[in-house]
Amino acid sequence: MTRRLIVTADDLGLAPEVNAAIERAHREGILTAASLMVGERAAREGIAVARRNPGLAVGLHLTLTDGTPILTPRRIPALVQANGRFRDDMAGLGRTLAVSAAAREQLQAEIVAQFEAFRGSGLVCDHLNAHKHFHLHPVIATIAFRTARSAGVRAVRIPWEPPALIRAVDPAAKTQPRALAPFATWLRWLARRHGLAAPDRVVGVAWSGQFRADRLAAVLPRLPDGVTEIYAHPATAGGFPGGAAGYDYPGELAALVDPGVMRSAAGVPRGGYASMLHPV
Repeated sequence: MTRRLIVTADDLGLAPEVNAAIERAHREGILTAASLMVGERAAREGIAVARRNPGLAVGLHLTLTDGTPILTPRRIPALVQANGRFRDDMAGLGRTLAVSAAAREQLQAEIVAQFEAFRGSGLVCDHLNAHKHFHLHPVIATIAFRTARSAGVRAVRIPWEPPALIRAVDPAAKTQPRALAPFATWLRWLARRHGLAAPDRVVGVAWSGQFRADRLAAVLPRLPDGVTEIYAHPATAGGFPGGAAGYDYPGELAALVDPGVMRSAAGVPRGGYASMLHPV
């Protein structure tokens, strides 16, 4: 087995600063894929970026928290706040979805609407993942994976990052709790059940918002065989609406175009989910 690499930028369509960074990181750096937030204010511009760069594999960044829905708030009252945006209390929303059939029906309607919005872009949907990895919730994953299969999507992110790999680079890193591992295992089983392939591992959780060039260059040679997805959050500047507090967006862009990083990635096949998980 050989190593293959997917390098993804999340949040395409969130802001012009994100769109510009993704285009640059793809053209000048190691970025091979991006995940589109179809309901955000710069989604139309993000779609234009994808069309200008046909080598960039674009998938759906399913957004169900900290974002803007496709459906009107009156259609999905259980999912939104008074301002019409999705609820930010992920734990509370997760409990609502677990106990309320009406909320689950609203969730399904919104997920279908986001897939339909993506299809309306004219782009081929390379993959599915979710904003803030909310598809770790069993209800969300079950509906999202079923909808993805119906939409012809063939790949999904399983957000599990091997702690040993991260600590080999950064011994002080806060890695994912072991209690999350069974959820990731279940998610992988559910993906297979719906015909969705997934990378063997992801890298980007522990360093989310702080994925500097030194970390990226150090982890690349340590990647084991199989398919690894590295994901980042590049932007040309921070401070834009919807941006996360404390994220070093320009630093993550710099990492993706860093010469040392590019040398570390040289010789490793790179592409989108479909091309790396279903090689011809």
